[in-house]
Amino acid sequence: MPVPRLLAVTLLASLAFTPAGAKPPSAPLTAIGATAMTQHARGPFDVKLVPQDEDAGPGSTLGRLSLDKVFHGDLDATGKGQMLTAGTDTPGSAVYVAIERVTGTLHGKAGSFALVHKGLMRGADRQLTVEIVPDSGTGALKGISGSLAIEITGGKHLYDLTYTLPAQ
Repeated sequence: MPVPRLLAVTLLASLAFTPAGAKPPSAPLTAIGATAMTQHARGPFDVKLVPQDEDAGPGSTLGRLSLDKVFHGDLDATGKGQMLTAGTDTPGSAVYVAIERVTGTLHGKAGSFALVHKGLMRGADRQLTVEIVPDSGTGALKGISGSLAIEITGGKHLYDLTYTLPAQ
């Protein structure tokens, strides 16, 4: 397995678990005066990472990968994006960032939105945040806000999307 793919898989697997006692992601933002109810969408997803570039240099290896996902369950959609990684010579220290566009239906509402990922590993400390990019929603998902949690259990990828949509 090429180094960037191995690094990305290791980062995703290591960061996907929320440690006991960790604070959940912040609540989605809601416009002043708007009434919106926080909702959850859950289900499994398939992910394919394809290495694009690698730049090995003193102290770190930089990688770039294409990101292809298929979401199942409450979110019936595809995700397309790019991931950047940096690994160091210190075992357990690495970072990834990614941006992806998700297109499909969410609880039957058609549209798209973008997600921004940031994963950081420093020894035993793991942090992962995945947020909906503000104002990226289209179609029936216009105005969506929220965050996505990822869990990997037994090699299976699961998502929990916490979101709000403006009152109609």
